[in-house]
Amino acid sequence: MNIRKITGDKKEYIDLLLLADEQESMIDNYLELGEMFILDDNGVKAECVITREAEGIYELKNIAVVPNCQRKGYGKRMIEFLFSYYKDCKTMLVGTGDCHSTLSFYNICGFTESHRIKNFFIDNYDHPIFEDGNQLVDMIYLKRER
Repeated sequence: MNIRKITGDKKEYIDLLLLADEQESMIDNYLELGEMFILDDNGVKAECVITREAEGIYELKNIAVVPNCQRKGYGKRMIEFLFSYYKDCKTMLVGTGDCHSTLSFYNICGFTESHRIKNFFIDNYDHPIFEDGNQLVDMIYLKRER
C-alpha cells in the first residue's frame, strides 16, 4: 500500500472524486486549491483532496474509495496518513450530508459534529443530491482535533 501526492493533472482522477461529490463544477472550486493524494494498493483504491484553511486548520474537501473496496480500511488509512503528513494540523474539518453511513465512518475516524450550513446542497448544486435514498439539504461539518 502506497499513498502519494499528485502533482500533475488532478483531473485524471476526477471519476473517483465524483463518487463523493457528484457535481464537477463543485469539485473545480477546490481541486486546484487543494492537495490531492491517492492510495495505491495494486491500483488506485482511494483518493482525497485537502486544503489548508488557516494556520493549523485543514479541510478534507473530498475523500472517495472505489465502491468494491469500501469498508476495508482504505478511507481510515487515508485520514490517518493526512494527520501524519500535516504535522501542523491541529484541526481537520470535513463537510458532508446527513447520511448515516457517512457520518458513522467519520465518527469511527474520530470526528465529531462542529456546525451546520443550512440548505447548502439546495443552494449550491444544480440538481437534488441523494445519498442512501435521502435528499441532502444541510452540510454537516465535522471536526477532529489533536
